[in-house]
Amino acid sequence: MAKNAEDAGLTHNIEVFNLPGAGGTVGLTRLVGEDGNGKLALSMGLGVVGAVHTSKSPTTLADTTPIARLTEEPDIVVVSKDSPYRTIADFLVAWKKDPARVLVGGGSSPGGPDHLAPMLMAQAAGIAPRTVDYVPFDGGGELLASILGNKVGFGVSGLSEYRDQIEAGELRLLAVTGPKRVPGLDAPTLREAGLDTEFTNWRGIVAPPGLSTAERDKLTGLFRELHGSKQWKESMKRHGWDDALLIGEPFGDFLDEQDQRVATVLKELGL
Repeated sequence: MAKNAEDAGLTHNIEVFNLPGAGGTVGLTRLVGEDGNGKLALSMGLGVVGAVHTSKSPTTLADTTPIARLTEEPDIVVVSKDSPYRTIADFLVAWKKDPARVLVGGGSSPGGPDHLAPMLMAQAAGIAPRTVDYVPFDGGGELLASILGNKVGFGVSGLSEYRDQIEAGELRLLAVTGPKRVPGLDAPTLREAGLDTEFTNWRGIVAPPGLSTAERDKLTGLFRELHGSKQWKESMKRHGWDDALLIGEPFGDFLDEQDQRVATVLKELGL
């Protein structure tokens, strides 16, 4: 986003920094503590919604100023190229037989997308979610090493995270979690594999509370212009992201809906 905005001449000298910890809620707390700061924003997604619940964070997304939802993409189910699981059907047989022996790796903390997706898969497969051994990793890089080293039975991540490794043959793609197949990739959806569920992740931008109308409008205007730029359209295509633009108040309504959905899912799964 930063590079595209600068290349399109929309802004300049954007500083991007990472605040890891507690599934994104450390960054969320920092953001909310910057009341009235119109020059700070947080890139976030469904993972932060879930982490607020599982980490019992006193700071929530309701404390922020919603700016824009930008992208949506399915998660993917992947194994190493030398995994014994050749297809999603092979994997499901082994998983159902002994769920506790098949380690599940994901690049998000409990309650995040890489955790929710396999839990919903387990539920649809008749596996009690509480018996699933989920191992959280600090992002896709750490998870990739464990998948390639066969330290986890399978991994769940965003499509854009591992597309290069899939196309290079280093990872075997078993399934996509979205409602439709991904063009150019030979993998079924979960429903095609016999699991009555689907799942997509999304990403967006929130800002600190207490912004003036002018500051809020400046930020929403920036991301509206970014969305229309050729640079952003090229990035969307290259990474396989689906356009999911929501600006301002409609994004705020969406965040409220997602918060309620995650709370309901975690409760239904006994998590």
